[in-house]
Amino acid sequence: MFQEYDVIVVGAGHAGCEAASAAATMGSSTLLITMNMQTIAQMSCNPAMGGVAKGQIVREIDALGGRSGIISDKTMIQFRMLNRSKGPAMWSPRCQSDRMLFAQEWRDTLESIPNLDIWQDMAVGILVEDNRAVGVKTSMGVEIRSKSVVLTNGTFLNGKIHIGEKTFGGGRTGEKAAHGITEQLVELGFESGRMKTGTPPRVDGRSLDWDKMEEQKGDENPEKFSYTDTPRLTKQRSCYVTYTNEKVHQALRKGFDKSPMFSGRIKGLGPRYCPSVEDKINRFADKDRHQIFVEPEGWNTVEMYINGFSTSLPEDVQYEALRLIPGFKNAKMFRPGYAIEYDFFPPTQLKLTLETHLIEGLFFAGQINGTTGYEEAACQGLIAGINAHNKVKEKEAFVLKRNEAYIGVLIDDLVNKGTDEPYRMFTSRAEFRTLLRQDNADIRLTEKGYDLGLASQSRLDRMIQKREDSEKLIKALKEMKISPDQANGFLESIESASLREKSSYYSILKRPEIELDDIKNLSDEIKTYLSSYDNEVLEQAVIHVKYESYIEKELLMAEKMARFENLNIVANIDYDKLTSISIEARQKLKKMKPQTLGQASRISGVSPADISVLMVHLGR
Repeated sequence: MFQEYDVIVVGAGHAGCEAASAAATMGSSTLLITMNMQTIAQMSCNPAMGGVAKGQIVREIDALGGRSGIISDKTMIQFRMLNRSKGPAMWSPRCQSDRMLFAQEWRDTLESIPNLDIWQDMAVGILVEDNRAVGVKTSMGVEIRSKSVVLTNGTFLNGKIHIGEKTFGGGRTGEKAAHGITEQLVELGFESGRMKTGTPPRVDGRSLDWDKMEEQKGDENPEKFSYTDTPRLTKQRSCYVTYTNEKVHQALRKGFDKSPMFSGRIKGLGPRYCPSVEDKINRFADKDRHQIFVEPEGWNTVEMYINGFSTSLPEDVQYEALRLIPGFKNAKMFRPGYAIEYDFFPPTQLKLTLETHLIEGLFFAGQINGTTGYEEAACQGLIAGINAHNKVKEKEAFVLKRNEAYIGVLIDDLVNKGTDEPYRMFTSRAEFRTLLRQDNADIRLTEKGYDLGLASQSRLDRMIQKREDSEKLIKALKEMKISPDQANGFLESIESASLREKSSYYSILKRPEIELDDIKNLSDEIKTYLSSYDNEVLEQAVIHVKYESYIEKELLMAEKMARFENLNIVANIDYDKLTSISIEARQKLKKMKPQTLGQASRISGVSPADISVLMVHLGR
């Protein structure tokens, strides 16, 4: 019945969709196995993509030729660029999505890929021969063979849902948990753990009093994620902001004795940066209110996502507390919030390609690696799908460095440091964040995507044109000059220092108080010249001019670190013989098998002194 596939992807969430799409687009015969074809690319939690650091990841996925950015653009209902008041390294695109359209667009996309088949079933085991993954076994008793397997099981591995004192199995509300895979992997020698996440109640928007809340509109000139010709928003739906209060907190506290989190029934660790509302009240007892975002689930639905009110308290407690929030006096719930506990596998058991050390040809991506968030999952799926294809086709492994992409930072963190709580990406995790901006992801990564066979020729041509135009504009700004007579009147009117001699527009634009619109006011010549460039090119040039010294500093640091990254560690090194290295470092190095000195230096427990000994041993 089944052919032997090059790649089998288990799970059709954000990681699975990107993995299957990448492998199939690159030319591998690919099978995507999902428990339910009606929930492909389901947004299990909030209906949104992007955000701080996450928006950068979506742009990187797009630049490499992944699909998340395109699908987000086609299905968004609101767009906002976060952190515009800060430097460009912090600017982060975010959109509200139409939940149903997002899932439908992903399914349509997957069904349009010639090399990709879909099978509805539950994978209950992996076929392993000679320590190599050679397929999967399903709950129907079917064995499907392949040359590699990518596991993207999300929250379904032995998933357990908690609402107050009620506990039942499930990977998501209304869907059953997956059993068998964890047990088999542990038997094969893998280490597993438990994590938890949660989701808030969904509410009927017709029952809310919007006048009691603050309206939060999208940007006046909305941008998008993809560097392709995806549509721009011409209309948007607003979100709304309200706040909890002491009465809400008192109502919630009444249910604390029935909270699975406080009673100890939940063993897994939850996300530090997205705590439940009861956890916020408990941890931040000095705060008398917490922000609540009311987010529409789509264009044509009254369902609202109550962001900031994740909870696993009993449904009657949730309902009572909700109705005490301003604007929620007559609120009607569609369904209560809940917590979900699930198995994960510490990612220190992986290579930087996301292939496991123990089983050749077996890849992990998404929440199975201890991450949280659609964007973190999607980028791992993309990298796992690329490397599963490359493994099967005997091509070179694809790894992004920390100075090349947030995706590289995320995977490097996971593999070398591991995580004991759901890992979420932040700009602060990236030491090269001035280089890794959302505006230049195409310049950084499109050529790599093209070489892989994911990004099209038109994408590459578009990126090259943007890069060349930006360089041409920067050169012109340095060469074009203006006299004091022409400039000083305007400069003095905005309280900027007068010129004493002819100066380049480049040097004037470098001033912190000068923006591009100010430059346009200096002369008709520069105004006319700048009008020949589109906004993307103008933005690139302005960022380069204003942050040149920061960019150069980070490039220099990246070059220094690259020296370590280029020093390979021989595969058969016997760490037990290196007695000058600490016992902890030897244990970590044996377990994680770093491929370079750079990777070894970032492993928790490996000191600079240990690296020095290792360098001497390697003849460096």
